[in-house]
Amino acid sequence: MNQPVWYPQQEQIEQTRLYRLMQKHGLTDYPSFYKRSVENIAWLWEEVVKDLELEWIQPYRQVIGQVDEMAKARWFIDGKFNVTANCLDRFVKDPLARHRLALIWEGEDGQVQKYTYRDLYQEVNQVANGLLKLGLKPGDRVAIYLPMIPEIVMAMLAIAKIGAIYTPCFSGFGADAIATRATDCEAKFLITADGFYRRGKVVTMKEEADRAADLAPSVEKVITVRRLNRDCPWNEKRDVEWESLRSDVKALPPKETDANDPFMIIYTSGTTGKPKGTVHVHSGFPIKAAFDSGYCMDVGVGDVLFWVTDMGWMMGPWMVFGALMNGSTMLLYEGTPDYPTPDRLWQMVERYGVSHLGISPTLIRALMKQGDQWLDHYDLSSLRAFGSTGEPWNPEPWYWLFEKVGKKQVPILNYSGGTETSGGILTNTMIQPLVPCGFSGPVPGMDIDVWDENGTSVKNEVGELVIRQPWVGMTVGFWKDEERFLQTYWNRWPKVWVHGDWVKVDEQGFWYITGRSDDTIKVAGKRLGPAEMESVLVDYPEVVEACTIGIPDSDKGEVPICFVVLKRQGNHLPEDKLSEVLIDFVGKRMGKALKPKHIYVVTDLPKTRNGKILRRVVKAAYLGKDTGDISSLENPQAVQAIQQLARYSN
Repeated sequence: MNQPVWYPQQEQIEQTRLYRLMQKHGLTDYPSFYKRSVENIAWLWEEVVKDLELEWIQPYRQVIGQVDEMAKARWFIDGKFNVTANCLDRFVKDPLARHRLALIWEGEDGQVQKYTYRDLYQEVNQVANGLLKLGLKPGDRVAIYLPMIPEIVMAMLAIAKIGAIYTPCFSGFGADAIATRATDCEAKFLITADGFYRRGKVVTMKEEADRAADLAPSVEKVITVRRLNRDCPWNEKRDVEWESLRSDVKALPPKETDANDPFMIIYTSGTTGKPKGTVHVHSGFPIKAAFDSGYCMDVGVGDVLFWVTDMGWMMGPWMVFGALMNGSTMLLYEGTPDYPTPDRLWQMVERYGVSHLGISPTLIRALMKQGDQWLDHYDLSSLRAFGSTGEPWNPEPWYWLFEKVGKKQVPILNYSGGTETSGGILTNTMIQPLVPCGFSGPVPGMDIDVWDENGTSVKNEVGELVIRQPWVGMTVGFWKDEERFLQTYWNRWPKVWVHGDWVKVDEQGFWYITGRSDDTIKVAGKRLGPAEMESVLVDYPEVVEACTIGIPDSDKGEVPICFVVLKRQGNHLPEDKLSEVLIDFVGKRMGKALKPKHIYVVTDLPKTRNGKILRRVVKAAYLGKDTGDISSLENPQAVQAIQQLARYSN
C-alpha cells in the first residue's frame, strides 16, 4: 500500500513543463527544485509568471511585500494585471492561438457547443459591454447562480474584465443560500438561468433567483439566460434578458486592475455561523491554478481538461483558469456523469479526447459499483492523467480507477488544498512515483510541515498540516471579516497557517491525509482519524461508502459511531446482524479498543455535489445539534434520515 505502483519513464519526464522549468535553472530532480522553491519563494513565482508568459499592463516593482507578516502578505507590488486579458486577449493577438478550442460544452440532453479563444473573447466583450451599460462599475459585486453552461464562463470573465467582482453560487442552492451570499457581499446584480437538466428532469432556477433577490436588498437586476426557453415569472423593472447584453460587439480593453484587486469571492460553508467569503485577487487564484494545472499536472496547449464539478466549488473556477491561462481547452458538462447510463463519463472522454479528467473518490465508488462492463466499449487512450480532490481515497476505488480504467498507465494525481489556498498544498506530479491513496509531496512553493500539539515537527506520525510561508493564491481574507479570518487560520501558532488537515509523512517521504483535525476522535486518549476506520469498513465486501464520527462517552471520552451504505447487489444480512459483523470486522483490523459503539446502515450520506461527505453535518444531526450551513448539500434528505435514526436509537 505504501509502495509506488507507477513510475514515470524518463522520456515522459523530460517532455513535461515542470521538468523543462527545472532544467532552465540547472535542476534535474524534484527534491532540489522544491527545496529551492521554498528557500526563495519570490524567485519561484517570478520565474513562474515569466514561464507562463503572462502579460502585465504595468510591470510590478517587487514580487512580494510584507513577507514577515504572513497574514498580510501581498504579491506583485504595484503591478497592473487583469485575469481576463491573460485568459483571452493575449491569445487572440496570436494568429496561431486564436482559433484553438477554448471551451466545449455538452448538455445533459446531448446539445454541444464549441468556442475558440476568439469566439469566447467576442462573447465576453459583448457581455462586458452590456454589463457596463446596465450600470455595473469596477468594484461592484455580482452573484452568479447558473448551471454549468458556457454563459457561466462568459459572465465570470466579463465581470473580471471590467474590474468588478463575482461570487459563484452552487447551482443546487435554494433562495436562502443565494440571498445569504448576495447580501453579505452586497451584490448589485444576480445572473441566473430559467433552468437546466439534471437526471432527465428540469431544475428550475429563475423562481429561486427571484425569491433570493426579494430577500437581498442590494440586488437591483436579475439577468436571465434562456437555457430551456421555458415560461417563468418576469418583473419588468428588475429582470433583464441575457441576450440583451450582447448587442455591442466592439472590443473592450481590460480594466487596469491592480494585481491585488479582488475579482472573485467564493463562499465556504462553516460548522456554525454564516458562510465565509474568501476573497481572491487578479494575480492570485488564477496564477496558482495555472501553475498547479500547467506544471504539476502538465496541462498545456492541445490538452482537454474536464473536472467533474460545479462552479460554486473552487475546482470550477480552478478549471476555468487552469485551462485558459495555459492555452488549453476546458470541457463543461451540465448534468450528472452517470446519466442516462453509467458510461456517460467515458463517452465524453472518448468523444472529446479528454487528456486530464478530474474526479472525486465518491464518484468513482458510484461508477465502480455499476460494474466494469460500462468501460468495455470506449477508447480512453487520450487520457494522460486523472486528477482527484475533495476527500481521502479508500484503496478499492483507487485501484479500480488505476487498473480497470487507466490500465496501470494513467497516473492518479491526488491533489489537496482548499478554497482559501486557490489550489494544492499536497500533490502528485507527472515526474514522481505514485503511491496508492497518497501524495508524492508538497506543491512547489508550499512550505509545509507536520506539527504535533506542541508545535514540534514530527515524522511518521499524524499531526497538523501547517504552512510556514505565504504563497501566490492565498486568500487575502474573508469579505469584510478580518477578525474571523485571523481566528480561523492564525490563532494557534504565530505567523503560521494551520490548515485543519491531519496528515502523516511516512519513512519514504510519501504524504497521507487522514482527515480533518476537527473530525479527530479521541478514544480513551487514543487519537483516531475517521478516514482510517472508513477505509477498513469499505474493505468489507458489502460496503460501498462509510462515515465515522465521534460522540461523547462517559467512560472513554469519545467513541466511534459509523454509518455505512451497502452495495446494491448481494444478499445482505439483516441490519442488526450485519452491524455486529462489521463491528467485529473493524475490531479485528484496528484493535478491540477502537471498535465502534454502533454501526448503522443508511441509504445515503450527506454529500456536496462534488462528492465530499460532510462528517460535521452527520455528527450534528446524530447528536441533535444545529447542523450549521447545509445549503451546499446535494441530498439534504440524508440529514433527516440520520436525525430520525438518532431519535430511534436513543
